[in-house]
Amino acid sequence: MRLSDIKILFQQELSELYSKSEIEELFSIFAGHLLNLNKIELRHNLEKNLSESDSKQFSEYISELKTGKPFQQILGETEFYGMKFFVNEYVLIPRPETEELLELAIGKIHLDRVREPQPDNPTTLQLSNSLVKILDIGTGSGIIPIVLKKHFPEAEVTAIDISEDALEVAKKNAEFHKTEINFLKKDYLNEVFDSVQTDNEVFDVIISNPPYIGIEENPEIEDSVKGFEPNLALFSPTSDALIFYRKIAQDCKNHLAENGFLFLEINQKLGKETLELYKNGFSEVELLKDISGNDRMIFGRK
Repeated sequence: MRLSDIKILFQQELSELYSKSEIEELFSIFAGHLLNLNKIELRHNLEKNLSESDSKQFSEYISELKTGKPFQQILGETEFYGMKFFVNEYVLIPRPETEELLELAIGKIHLDRVREPQPDNPTTLQLSNSLVKILDIGTGSGIIPIVLKKHFPEAEVTAIDISEDALEVAKKNAEFHKTEINFLKKDYLNEVFDSVQTDNEVFDVIISNPPYIGIEENPEIEDSVKGFEPNLALFSPTSDALIFYRKIAQDCKNHLAENGFLFLEINQKLGKETLELYKNGFSEVELLKDISGNDRMIFGRK
């Protein structure tokens, strides 16, 4: 079987689930992954004869795609922030909005760590070498703490999650990227915050993309999402869609350092309500839109 035959097979078998352009992209992704070819090389190798094992693997890919399973889970990996991360059914597939949250966080932390102009050379700004302590709440696959650790190697990074299975994925990703992260299994909503590490633990940065979809929104969520990704990481565990944000706001009073930063990804439908939780106790707090114009992030400085 030739690669061009596989391309036709993708169109024939997946036309009821995906648009033509989506199928083209899926073909490129799977062919590129299996044959280690980029899109240009694929176009020049469509008449390439495939081995029996490769042909069989393509058939298996198509069968899994027909179930609606996300291609990232089929491959067991995805790209995020220009980096490869392992994913499975126990963790959320990272979204572009989380990349935007990290861009915001990295920019703010970098800016904060630039010292005032030196008296002997007022045009020169120097980076502070002070240790930054970061906490990620609900880490999932570990993408947030790993990207932050890559940008701030000297930072002390702690990441917590309720799911042991998710933490296994996060640890695998941290090992792959050679980053030292303190991963802890914690039921954040039901445990005393001090138990994260030691009594009176204070962090310079608290960041989180917690479960924020309300139970009543369940019918609006695509089957390919709620059918394959962990509901534990998607939906609020109670009728209160803001339950995580309420606890984070409370914990920031004692566990976010003075002048410390808060970065949150939020439910776009509850932007103003979420912002209201952080108006007290912060010297500045903003509701920020994502690239699509949706209320998607909260930034706060204590």
